[in-house]
Amino acid sequence: MQFLFQDHLLDTDRRELSREQVPIAVEPQVFDLVVHLMQNRNRVVSKDELIDKIWRGRSVSESTLTSRINAARKAIGDNGANQALIRTIARKGFRFVGDVQTQHGAVPPEPVRIVQPQAVFALPERPAIAVLPFTNMSGEAEQDYFSDGISEDIITALSKLRWFFVVARNSSFVYKGRAVHIHEVARELGVRYVVEGSVRRSGGRVRISAQLNDVSTGSHLWAERYDRELADIFAVQDEITEAIVAAVEPQLYAAESFRAQQKPPGSLDAWDLVMRALSHYWRITREDNAAAQKLLEEAVAVDPAYGKALGLLAASHMFGAHMGWADMAATVPVAERAALAAVEADREDAWAHHGLAYTYLFRRRFDDALAEFELALRLNPNFAMAHAFHGVTLCYAGRWQDGDAAARRALRLSPRDPLAAIYCGVAAYARFVGRDYEGAVQMARESMRQRGDFVGAHRVLTAAAGMLGDPALAASALDGLRRAQPEVSLAWITRELPMLREEDRAHYLEGLRRAGMR
Repeated sequence: MQFLFQDHLLDTDRRELSREQVPIAVEPQVFDLVVHLMQNRNRVVSKDELIDKIWRGRSVSESTLTSRINAARKAIGDNGANQALIRTIARKGFRFVGDVQTQHGAVPPEPVRIVQPQAVFALPERPAIAVLPFTNMSGEAEQDYFSDGISEDIITALSKLRWFFVVARNSSFVYKGRAVHIHEVARELGVRYVVEGSVRRSGGRVRISAQLNDVSTGSHLWAERYDRELADIFAVQDEITEAIVAAVEPQLYAAESFRAQQKPPGSLDAWDLVMRALSHYWRITREDNAAAQKLLEEAVAVDPAYGKALGLLAASHMFGAHMGWADMAATVPVAERAALAAVEADREDAWAHHGLAYTYLFRRRFDDALAEFELALRLNPNFAMAHAFHGVTLCYAGRWQDGDAAARRALRLSPRDPLAAIYCGVAAYARFVGRDYEGAVQMARESMRQRGDFVGAHRVLTAAAGMLGDPALAASALDGLRRAQPEVSLAWITRELPMLREEDRAHYLEGLRRAGMR
């Protein structure tokens, strides 16, 4: 069934909402809510009925229902003040009051057209991005397939990151071969971010340039150039796509975090709260971790079924205990409840599985932790943070070579990541377990260069210095560790760090003991 109202089309068979043929990002519960109100537009729908139909009778707070109604209004171009389409009937419920036409089957195809600049679309509820066709700079039209393939692969890969909305290929490729300013593209497609680039092939080499633009501020968030040999053209396409997607995602997080911080507190929804929480979580300090948890708890209060907020909350709790900032025994049950709720809320969310995996690690459920990390990475192969925490889990399980590879993959995927200090710290620990103390010192120092107070790097540097037999370095490293984690001791390391093999634990303790820890 298709419902046509104002300039919108809602297709229940395809589960799509669009305006002037441009798709609008809508969360599944919000889509179902709009459909139910539209199907029952001849009457008032009570709150209890909505909860029964949309949440299948689960306990739902008033704030959650209000949040979903507001999101539904926003998706269809309505608001709480005007209530031109979804009207609140005091003490009774809600009713869809807009004029609606219905029809069965597909809408007859229309010729592709470009919306004129004056037709400004409302931005989707989540950040929206368009990938323009990469420009073929080779001067050979027959090479268009390669630049088009790069663009299509990026669109496909970005679409797996479900926290933002990616404009479909057929919409963004309308601009192929046209000299159009990105501000015009943003207006016509209703997006805030635009990825553009170029491809130049010469002989057996290819040069690909790409950049990410925030159209609302007119700034370039990220730009990079890649030079590769074309021995295997498809491998090159995969490698470049992977690199671009992994670089774009953290830049979008950073931009959205900054945007959320500019909003007054009363206007923040669950999404904004998570973005603000991420801006603290990235700083990996005790104070920022606590601030992140507070914001995530507020997000969960607004939306108790927000899988990403719950997953990140679990990870934040576990990270705090891992760093020695919170009591491990008290923290693990709290984190596990949040992680299980995250997976229950959204089994397709990589962040939810990441949080559960991290929790299982400190339950000493190594096989379950590794399985959850692997699932998170299947859902999002470019999830650099999950690669790194998968790496530390592999190291704790005695598979340091695999752990080292995972950490280095995280660094290769996202070298400018706000959490790159952690990735370097994991690589340092892997080097230590493998008895490469010089390599451990090098990677620990690189980690501390990026984040001077990162506890994990201080621990590895101290242990590696102890095993190297360098008294001056050991004393300096231990002093830095005690400033970063004042309560650290051999007893704490023995009790709290989840090392599967006793020889790995003894090795780590010996390094710390030689450095002077008691």
